[in-house]
Amino acid sequence: MGARAKQPERIQDRNNSMWLAPGDIDIEIEQCADEGKRLGILAAQGEELKKRLDTAEGQQVARKWLEKTLARKERGPHAGQEPSDLKGIRDLRPRAPRTPDADFAPARMVDRIHGAWLGRCCGCYLGKPVEGVRRADMHAVLKHQDRFPLNGYWRPGVPKAVERKGGRWPTFPRTWGLKYMPEDDDTNYTAIGLAVVKKCGPDFTPTDVAEFWLRNVPFLHCCTAERVAYRNFTWGINPPESAVVANPYREWIGAQIRADAFGYLAVGRPALAAEFAWRDASISHVKNGIYGEMWVAAMLAWAYVLDDPRDVVLAGLNEIPAGCRLADAVRHVVDLFDEGARADEAVTNIHTRWDETNRHHWVHTISNAEIVTYALLWGKRRFGRTVCLAVDAAFDTDCNGATAGSVLGMMLGATALPASWTRQLNDTLETGVAGYHRVSIAGIAKETADLARTLVGA
Repeated sequence: MGARAKQPERIQDRNNSMWLAPGDIDIEIEQCADEGKRLGILAAQGEELKKRLDTAEGQQVARKWLEKTLARKERGPHAGQEPSDLKGIRDLRPRAPRTPDADFAPARMVDRIHGAWLGRCCGCYLGKPVEGVRRADMHAVLKHQDRFPLNGYWRPGVPKAVERKGGRWPTFPRTWGLKYMPEDDDTNYTAIGLAVVKKCGPDFTPTDVAEFWLRNVPFLHCCTAERVAYRNFTWGINPPESAVVANPYREWIGAQIRADAFGYLAVGRPALAAEFAWRDASISHVKNGIYGEMWVAAMLAWAYVLDDPRDVVLAGLNEIPAGCRLADAVRHVVDLFDEGARADEAVTNIHTRWDETNRHHWVHTISNAEIVTYALLWGKRRFGRTVCLAVDAAFDTDCNGATAGSVLGMMLGATALPASWTRQLNDTLETGVAGYHRVSIAGIAKETADLARTLVGA
């Protein structure tokens, strides 16, 4: 009897983080459609390919397939308007002021940056228990508790009809009543950004960021685009290629949530804040994935000097290409505001264009940037209302609550934030970042402000 043919090696764990999964193929097809790419027969090949991903051979074929989709030509109104390199981005920015007058008095800087850190923690804490929960289910819980609409932190008590749906609700009781800000990627990345600049200085490079991740961030603490980039680093693929190789998540929200430290460290200097953000984002994202981080960082830098959330939102757009999809989407929400739409009309408009049950929409940079814009505009400088609007809109609740809270916290300062929101955290933040495992929020804000003064020439 002849030798038995060797069977293909099969993956034992379908969730193995080093392997492509069927969902990655689906996301890549949607991502290409967003970019205006016509996949043609490649789309059908992708559907067939999903059946073969449990073998090493299938994985190799999938990576070749991703190379082909990446190489397809972009078409449509945004083709040529969405570069990923810093010079290309700057060449397509609108002409606008980039160095506003700013008061860098030490006490003012500490108060504003402390407000931003607190706002980020409070907004993240509010959104964390309901991350991944659909808007209708959130409303059902609030009505069950007789506290609809959302106007404070979540409390226990989920109706049985909602609880039976499963999903994220089983985690709800473990997070609602903590007396500090628990570890979350939205605050981990803020601490990481601070640590990178502290370690490497203001001339840090994308490679410095990648090396910091490898030395200080556990692989499984990263998700989606960040995990792909990390995987690429370990395979010797450096920035900016690390952002595109086998990365269907290249325009997801991961970079946008990493912006805040760079906005804090470059208060009043939006161009510098956006450049810092680009150096960070370009290791894992492209195009609108990068622009999201640059926009938020620039907004935070402007929030230090401007009093109107609408002005802050639009000023942030001055650091990204004027004709990109993200800028178009943010301006669309601003137009709704200017036309006098009610908050419920605006959030309904967002939900008609983005499907919260579609994973690609749920954690995309642009859908969530629209929600941040909506929360800041209709929140009208009221902290509680702003973070509640950001979370109530669903999609990536902890990310949007954190970003909206951060921007408004920078505008208002720590002394102006309501104690009803800040006291729950007891001035305590936990992160997964070495040197910042359990810290005083006031203390890390003071450290940030001290470093910021050296960077902005105060």
